[in-house]
Amino acid sequence: MNNSEERRHFSRITFDGSTRISQGDTHWPATLIDISLKGLLIEEPPNWNAETDQSMEARIQLDQESTIAMTINWRHAKKGLVGFECENIDIDSIVHLRRLVELNLGNEKLLERELALLGRQ
Repeated sequence: MNNSEERRHFSRITFDGSTRISQGDTHWPATLIDISLKGLLIEEPPNWNAETDQSMEARIQLDQESTIAMTINWRHAKKGLVGFECENIDIDSIVHLRRLVELNLGNEKLLERELALLGRQ
C-alpha cells in the first residue's frame, strides 16, 4: 500500500454525472472520475486555465432534479487528472452525496465512520 492509499480515509465513488467546474464567469464542462465525502477527481478539461490558488464551484448533476454543488479547492494535477478538496457544501448537496456514497458502499457502518472522520477535519 502506498502513502496516498494509507492516508485515504474516504471511499471514492465512481459516478458518471454531468459535471461543471466554475471560477468567476469561466466554466468548464468536466468528466467526473470519482467523488467522495472529501472531494472529487476529474479529467482535466480542454482549455483548463483556472487560478489554482482560488476557490472554484463544482456542480454534478445526479438526475433531472438532483444536483451536488460544492465549493472546491485545487489540490493536485497529474497525468491529465485534477483533484479537488471540498471546502463547503450545502445541506441538500450533502444529503445527495451521502446517499450516493451509502448506495455505493453498501455498508452503513463504513459510511458512519467516514462521516465521523469528516466532522473531525
